[in-house]
Amino acid sequence: MATKKVLLLGSGFVAQPTIDILSKEADVELTIGCRHPEDAKKLAHENNKIIAVDATKQEELNKIVAQYDLAISLIPYIYHTNVVKAGIAGHTDVVTTSYISDAMRALEPEIKKAGIVVMNEIGLDPGIDHLYAVRAIHEAHSKGGKVTSFISFCGGLPAPEDSDNPLGYKFSWSARGVLLALQHTAHYYKNGKLVEVPAKELMASAKPYLVYPGYALTCYPNRDSTQYKELYNIPEAKTCIRGTLRFQGFCEFVQVLVDLGFLKDEANPIFQKPIAWKDALSQYIGAKSNSAEDILAKVDTLTKYKNETDKERAHYGLKWLGMLSDTKIHPRGNALDALCATMEDLMQLGPKERDLVILQHKFGIEYPDGKKETRLSTLIDYGIPGGYTSMARTVGIPCAVACKFVLKHAGVFATPGLYRPLTPEISEPLLEALKKDYGIYLVEKTL
Repeated sequence: MATKKVLLLGSGFVAQPTIDILSKEADVELTIGCRHPEDAKKLAHENNKIIAVDATKQEELNKIVAQYDLAISLIPYIYHTNVVKAGIAGHTDVVTTSYISDAMRALEPEIKKAGIVVMNEIGLDPGIDHLYAVRAIHEAHSKGGKVTSFISFCGGLPAPEDSDNPLGYKFSWSARGVLLALQHTAHYYKNGKLVEVPAKELMASAKPYLVYPGYALTCYPNRDSTQYKELYNIPEAKTCIRGTLRFQGFCEFVQVLVDLGFLKDEANPIFQKPIAWKDALSQYIGAKSNSAEDILAKVDTLTKYKNETDKERAHYGLKWLGMLSDTKIHPRGNALDALCATMEDLMQLGPKERDLVILQHKFGIEYPDGKKETRLSTLIDYGIPGGYTSMARTVGIPCAVACKFVLKHAGVFATPGLYRPLTPEISEPLLEALKKDYGIYLVEKTL
């Protein structure tokens, strides 16, 4: 097989497994491209090339991408369409791990005309979640069954022993991105009814969720679960919910931050100078003074606690973050970014700590003879201190496996188009390769 030239765009933490796998392929010549080439040096192998690429400059990007057989976009999702436009111009295939956006969908006719394959949604969520949903649903339908309920929750978390802060959470990517993702209205189906949860009520709507008794988890719905009745071909489903898992206490404390106005990114002069957190917080919420007592008294008037435990957690959390102290804020110009800067200082995984990924699908299935069953597909995966984080492993490895399939242009990928793993023809080979070659799989049980 002739050598294939592959360009990987990005130098974030999920890129490492993809780089490691493709660098071992004898017929792949891998180049890592990013805005700051020095960032790629710590990820690169001796046989990799490193180049400077600015994905915001379309003409420059077009010229670079045209030199490769495949471009892998592991940069922020807002730039994926730039990469695909470059792929169209240069007849270069593209792989991303992100959802197909409306902007990406609009490029589909040009993708087909250019004769290229653009594969998306092949990380963890989206990605591995699709593979096992497609399998279970296809097997149920092939036996004449109806999937009456589809419930799926996924979370990237610190390992329980490393969840040592008020949120029970550590940031493996932008704190801003994590917090802004909590500012959306959610839609899902429950028992045949469309449910809408306004953004301001999202955290308050969180409920305990049992995967295994050893994990104290809570869940809340994602932005739009309704589309999955169509995407997964389960129009019969009365309940269809996809959501996020966090440790208990996360949502209650975030709700306090929402009530205090800390998820707002409007410019505010209070956050423009490096003043003490107690001064910034007291001014921002209108406390009588900057004393801890007065600040907490004001906080208690601005938020509603479900119980005394939540109140204690809120007080402890604000203290733990240094918001009642002389610690200086990072002057970022608004409440959200000042908070995020402090969180990123205090809430990173340490070198000897590990993360945890939990993903579970729960299917309710009914058969023509009246038999009912619940099918569970569950992934519990821990990172390795000093090695891959679980999030890097479960995003970067599926991406690499998909790249190998796309490079072969075999099977489905012999036909140009915009793809994601939503049919058995695509999902099953990926699922089997991940299980056999990399030990990544969901444990499937029928109850």
